[in-house]
Amino acid sequence: MENVLRAAFEAGRPTLSTRLISTKPYITELVGVTGLYDYVEFLAEYATFTQEDLENLARAAELHRMGTMIKVDFENRKYTAQKAVAAGFQSVLFTDHRTAAQVADTLSALRPDTVPDGGAFGFSTRRFQCAPPLVPVADHVRRLRRVVCAFMIEKKEALDNIEEICAVPGVDMVQFGPNDFCMSQGWEPAEHREELAAAEERMVEAALRHGVRPRCEINRPEQAARLAALGVRDFSLGMEPLILEEFWRTAGGQLRASLHGETK
Repeated sequence: MENVLRAAFEAGRPTLSTRLISTKPYITELVGVTGLYDYVEFLAEYATFTQEDLENLARAAELHRMGTMIKVDFENRKYTAQKAVAAGFQSVLFTDHRTAAQVADTLSALRPDTVPDGGAFGFSTRRFQCAPPLVPVADHVRRLRRVVCAFMIEKKEALDNIEEICAVPGVDMVQFGPNDFCMSQGWEPAEHREELAAAEERMVEAALRHGVRPRCEINRPEQAARLAALGVRDFSLGMEPLILEEFWRTAGGQLRASLHGETK
């Protein structure tokens, strides 16, 4: 299947995704049937999952012509990223990097093990190489070259090195992480909203200077306006557990108040 995110980049199109934590393919299908989302992001950094889950999530997305992204932990990033790509995932969001050297080292794990590419990803006997229709080695190499690599800018050191990180060949996308950024400085997010907005804008501006796509997470459509004015064209809208929690709390609170004759 065509790499949806890469094709959108090449065509200059904006993209929309949402974040899932469930390994149930049914949830991915619920997103797919809306016809509104270019790809889904599986939050493996927070979730429990098996390698079989990754294959099933990828299959469910493919049925609806959606792309897939996986967000991986730092410590096991190379192993998880390679297994996810072998399972069918089209993009990887890497966390907790601080320097351009770390970024370059990580990227090598997803580059083909060929002379021109100089990567460490070899032939993978998984979905596309061991079952009909068999994918030739050359096509496997081409597929790896089209995997989209994104990096969280969520540490103070990473933002300090943002120009160097965005200049690393193979960095396709960056995304600001406000909570980890605050932790790295001993801040509480609610007390530093202006500084967080300024930090995200700094990342966006640096990315655009280097031809890297800045991606932003939002919870409501109206939050996109400020970022779109800066040049952001890639958004992730909502996160599965927060979407559910908000509905249960808001709608449930309203109904409970009505049933008990309460006023708010």
